[in-house]
Amino acid sequence: MPHPLLCDSNTATKVSLIASVFCSTNTARSCIGPCSISDMGLKLSKRASGGNGPGVFSKTWDRLKHRATNAYGPRAPERVLEEEAPQVSQIAPSLKIFPGQAFPLGVSEVDNGINFAIFSQHATAVKLCLLLPKRGGSERLDDGMMELTLDPHVNKTGDIWHICIEDLPRSNVLYGYCIDGPRGWHQGHRFDSSLVLVDPYAKLVEGSRYFGDANSKLSGFLGTYDFDSIPFDWGENYKLPNISEKDLVMYEMNVRAYTVDESSGLDPKIRGSYLGVIEKIPHLLELGINAVELLPVFEFDELEFQRRPNPRDHLINTWGYSTINFFAPMSRYASDGGGPITASLEFKEMVKSLHGAGIEVILDVVYNHTNEADDANPYTTSFRGIDNKVYYMLDVNNNCQLLNFSGCGNTLNCNHPVVMELILDSLRHWVVEYHVDGFRFDLTSVLCRGTNGSPLNAPPLIRAIAKDAVLSRCKIIAEPWDCGGLYLVGRFPNWDRWAEWNGKYRDDIRRFIKGECGMKGILATRVAGSADLYKVNKRKPYHGVNFVVAHDGFTLHDLVSYNLKHNDANGEGGNDGSNDNFSWNCGFEGETDDPSIKSLRFRQMKNFHLVLMISQGTPMMLMGDEYGHTRYGNNNSYGHDTSINHFQWGQLDAKKSNHFRFFSEVIKFRRTHHLFQRESFLSKDDVTWHEDNWENYDSKFLAFTLHDKGGGDIYLAFNAHDYFVRVSLPRPPLKRSWFRVADTNLHSPHDFVPDGVPDIGRTYNVAPYSSILLEAKL
Repeated sequence: MPHPLLCDSNTATKVSLIASVFCSTNTARSCIGPCSISDMGLKLSKRASGGNGPGVFSKTWDRLKHRATNAYGPRAPERVLEEEAPQVSQIAPSLKIFPGQAFPLGVSEVDNGINFAIFSQHATAVKLCLLLPKRGGSERLDDGMMELTLDPHVNKTGDIWHICIEDLPRSNVLYGYCIDGPRGWHQGHRFDSSLVLVDPYAKLVEGSRYFGDANSKLSGFLGTYDFDSIPFDWGENYKLPNISEKDLVMYEMNVRAYTVDESSGLDPKIRGSYLGVIEKIPHLLELGINAVELLPVFEFDELEFQRRPNPRDHLINTWGYSTINFFAPMSRYASDGGGPITASLEFKEMVKSLHGAGIEVILDVVYNHTNEADDANPYTTSFRGIDNKVYYMLDVNNNCQLLNFSGCGNTLNCNHPVVMELILDSLRHWVVEYHVDGFRFDLTSVLCRGTNGSPLNAPPLIRAIAKDAVLSRCKIIAEPWDCGGLYLVGRFPNWDRWAEWNGKYRDDIRRFIKGECGMKGILATRVAGSADLYKVNKRKPYHGVNFVVAHDGFTLHDLVSYNLKHNDANGEGGNDGSNDNFSWNCGFEGETDDPSIKSLRFRQMKNFHLVLMISQGTPMMLMGDEYGHTRYGNNNSYGHDTSINHFQWGQLDAKKSNHFRFFSEVIKFRRTHHLFQRESFLSKDDVTWHEDNWENYDSKFLAFTLHDKGGGDIYLAFNAHDYFVRVSLPRPPLKRSWFRVADTNLHSPHDFVPDGVPDIGRTYNVAPYSSILLEAKL
């Protein structure tokens, strides 16, 4: 273990948490003072530029731009012990070396220089590789990459390798590690000392500068840092939105796809960037949502499919589920090829602007797998080459092959103490440094598996996230399933903190609205907040995140336009994407000019949106559904950086007065009516179900009244029959009358009238495949 005086209180806690892993058979030594090269066993060499590795940076750096930002916030804790100053040897002009310290992991600025620390339990040799800028500029030195060989007797404490360098530039340095160790595949090792690896704790990552640039598909990735810039100015009047979970209306969106299309009307330099999102905040406000859930914004590899010939080598991973590093913001979302430092600054500007508009920022985070693929076609950039046996789940009964509960070739070993601490440190970094408001965890059931892949009743990582002090203000949302069949909807180990994507809500609402029999009672359960799933211990209705569609699967338009998926363009022979879509094409497969079919489809989309927004729980809609975006039946469009995924602003403009208007008004109605935002589950005094024949399998009609103590009751009816249903309306509260607010069968603007239309009468004829909302008013 490191000397306790080299750690602040936080790092001392980390040491105690993972001491059993960090303490190897080697004697732990804490080197405090500087040493000569011979004392440390350091070797200085040069790695030539060129090939597919980091040498490409020296060739392209002349086009890179530097913009100032502080990617770290407060300076790293300073050394506690006074350092003696014996003679220090120079490894390069003006550079001096010290043994360094074990914590914090990653790169930190300390009194005597820049400290580098990386964990590897099984490594036998570690080299720190550096690409330095020319003095006074950001261009690379012409003589290649500098390599420093670390001496395990001097530069290693437990299982952490470390070194400190004085007079190293405080920014614009690129760095990585070459690591060697046992070559026994059957023992779980995948070391390859010829590769330069990204530090798992790198706060910024440099790769190619432009998204989807095929000329850069063989570019490597390296860590970088910035201690030169002043702290980001969040503003004197800045504050977090701190929106209650019960009041959230979430909008799932992709940063790039939101503004990259030419129809956005933005300057080409900022299309598809964090700054592009800022420019289009007015649209979000007009729509009425108050939280965005961003598809992955961690540094990811969008060109992963193009590195070798394969049936998918035409695809670009535009969704972002191919994580390279868990700390660094996606650098190619910076404007005008600005790179990692600019990306950090502009991400903060985006968060600040969204917060200023009263919109929270929730990140879709991917801790279940990385970009490093499987054992058949590995692409080693970081974890695999640093310590495969620690970072990934392995099948010890099958030659230590990678286990694959993620469907992406590997599974992160999330409940290993070292990996667990990495994840927690990453989450805290995004909260402290970038001020994000919460996280949605992709395939969260993976995080509920032990190191051998078996399910855990009380997963340490899930509990740690729920109990962490820094994360206490955050929304934490689980996608409670994985690709290994661990389906935990309603059974997720939650500690009364975790919310869940309610996959049963999605499926059951789809089945009722499309007209399946036997779904009336289930619809009532879902719109009432899914008490069958979440009414346990101290859980609330808002712990269920309700959604009808999401990024994976059909869009809302395609849900009512296709019976079958149409995924041939993905290159997987139609084998990818879900087959169980519970969709209905309304009588014709795909696009049509038939006015009756188009009218029915629009009515069905309105039905889905209305039921979503009046349901108890937290609603989430998908970017583009507010104008009826289509992917032409592709229900797994992850690899298309085209109009299939890009927001079409021209289509939005064309549908502003009808489709968009309805969607926006319904959202705003929800947000201004507390009956849809209850803290607790509905009681018999809160709702009256106008039904006395729940067992009627053929019935596809449901009506109910939500009661308001002030008299502002709301009546709702949903008719999935293919014929009219005439209903007798209940008596409104004293001195009030029913006003028609919504009827999805009517044309715009009559389909939704916020103030309501009076003189409804005592009965109402509910049209086929339609729904109504009435409000009791004075």
